[in-house]
Amino acid sequence: MTTLLDEIFSKIGPLPPADIGKLERILESATKGQKWVPNPGPQAVAYKSKADILLFGGSAGGGKSELLLGLAFTQHRRSLILRRQYTDLGAIIERAIAINGTREGFNGSPPPKLRTADKRLIEFGAAAKLGDEEHRQGQPHSLLAFDEVVQFHEQQVRFLMGWVRSTDPKERCRVVMTSNPPMNVEGQWIVAMFRPWLDETHPNPAKPGELRWYVTDQDGKDKEVDGPEPVVMEDGKINRPLSRTFIPGRLSDNPDLAKTDYQAKLDALPEPIRSAVRDGNFMAAREDHQRQTIPTEWIREAQARWTPKPPLGIPMCAIGVDVAAGGSDDTVLAIRHDAWFAPLVVVPGRQTPTGSSVAGIVMAKRRDQALVILDMGGGFGGGAFEHLKDNGVEVMPYKGAEGSVSRTADRQLGFYNRRSEAWWRFREALDPGQVGGSPVALPEDPTLVADLTAPTFEVGPRGVQVETKEEVVKRLGRSTDRGDAVVMAWFRGTKGLNIRGGFPAHRGSADEQGLARTPRVEVITSRMTRGRGRTRRR
Repeated sequence: MTTLLDEIFSKIGPLPPADIGKLERILESATKGQKWVPNPGPQAVAYKSKADILLFGGSAGGGKSELLLGLAFTQHRRSLILRRQYTDLGAIIERAIAINGTREGFNGSPPPKLRTADKRLIEFGAAAKLGDEEHRQGQPHSLLAFDEVVQFHEQQVRFLMGWVRSTDPKERCRVVMTSNPPMNVEGQWIVAMFRPWLDETHPNPAKPGELRWYVTDQDGKDKEVDGPEPVVMEDGKINRPLSRTFIPGRLSDNPDLAKTDYQAKLDALPEPIRSAVRDGNFMAAREDHQRQTIPTEWIREAQARWTPKPPLGIPMCAIGVDVAAGGSDDTVLAIRHDAWFAPLVVVPGRQTPTGSSVAGIVMAKRRDQALVILDMGGGFGGGAFEHLKDNGVEVMPYKGAEGSVSRTADRQLGFYNRRSEAWWRFREALDPGQVGGSPVALPEDPTLVADLTAPTFEVGPRGVQVETKEEVVKRLGRSTDRGDAVVMAWFRGTKGLNIRGGFPAHRGSADEQGLARTPRVEVITSRMTRGRGRTRRR
C-alpha cells in the first residue's frame, strides 16, 4: 500500500541520499495524523485559500477532484461531494477509499457515505434533474463540493449553497467548485458568477487567487462590493458579503499525471476543445450546437460593431418588452435604433408586479413614437398592454405560439409558429454573408450572448421550428429574458432597409435633444408583410 510519505516523495522528486532521512523526520512531524497533503503550486494555494466560494481548475489533469477529497479528509467534519449523475461518482469514491486506507466506515447504499476513524463524514451525492437538489434541503455541511460544476444548473448550485453551515462556530464553512470550461450554453453561468477572473472583457479583471466580495439580493442577483463589511440592502436587511476567487490548475502542476502520456492526448484534441480542456480557456471553450439557431460568432461580430451611441440621425424605432410580473425573472426592455441596440434595461420582476408598473418604465424610456412589441405569451403582458394603449402608445402584442404564413428569406421554408419566425428573422439579420454584411450592432452583455445562443431548431413538415421558451428554460434552469426582448425588438417596427430613401433627416436622438421627436417617415412596407397589402405609417 502506498503511504502518505511515498506520495509526498513522489511529488518532491529525487533527492540526495543524505537528505532523505532528514526530510522524512520533518515530514512525519508536519503531517502527523494527516491522510492527504496537496501538491505544491495551485492545488496547495487552493487548499489554503480563504475564499468562501472557490472555483478551482480550468485545465484537465490539474488535481481538481483530489482537492475536494483532501479538504474533506483534513479540514471539515461534514462534507458533501456532488456529481451531476450518480454513475459519475465511481472514480472519486474509489479514490476516497484509497486515501482512507480501508473500506471500513464506507456504506455504498444510496447516498454513499464514508465515516473516517477521526469521525469525519463524507457524503457523495448527485442531482441529475432540476429539483433533485431539493431533497437535501435542511441538511447542513461545512464543505459543499461540486466536481465538474458546469454540468449542474445554476439554480441547483445556488439552492444547495443555502445549506452550507456548521453547529460548531469554530469550524470553517465553504463552497468549492471544480470544473473544466463549459462546452455548451448550459454551463455558461459559471462565467457570469466568476466574471472578473474568467471574462477577458471585464473592465476590472481579478488575478488568480484574488478575493472579491459579493452580496446576493432577494432576486438572486449578485452585486460586487468593496469588502467584507456588512451591506444594507434595498429591502433594509443587512447582508454579510461572501468572498469568491478562481485559481487555475494545469496538468503540469500535478506530478502524478505529468509523468504520463496524458499531455500528448490533450495536445491531440481538436479546437476549440483543446483550448478549453488543455489550456483552461473559459472564453474559447464553448462549441456551438449543430442545430443552434444563431451562431455565437455572428453575435460576437455584432458586438464588435457596437458603438456607445446610436448612429446620428437614427430615431428610436422599436422596444421589445419581455415581462416578468414578480418572481425571480427580470422585465427586460430592448431598445432599438434601426439596427443599433441600446444597453438592455433590466428591472427585477419584484419591481414590476403590475401592468401599470411595466407600462410606466416603457413610457419613461420611449422616444420618437417607437413601436412597443410586448410579450403576451405567458399571460403577464395583458395589464401592461392595456395601460400602454390607454396612454396612446402604439403597442403590438407578441404571441410566439401563433401561426405564421411567412417564409425564410430564400423562400424555401415556412415557419412552425411566430416564435420560430421571429428568431429566424434575427438570425437572417445577423448573417454576415448577406449582401453588404450584417448591420446589427449589439451591446457587450455576456448574459445576452448566452440567451441568444441557447435555442436550437429543427426543420419539420411545417418548416423551421425553434425550440420553445419552456424547453429552453427547462434545459438552462433560467429564463432567456434578454434574448427574447432583443428578438422581439427586431421582429417588428421601422427598419432602414424598409424605408424608401432611408431615414429622413433627424437631428439626433431625443435623448441628445432633451425632448421627444417624431420623425416624418414615408410609407413603410416590411418584408414580413409584403404581398399582403399591409402598410404602416409612422
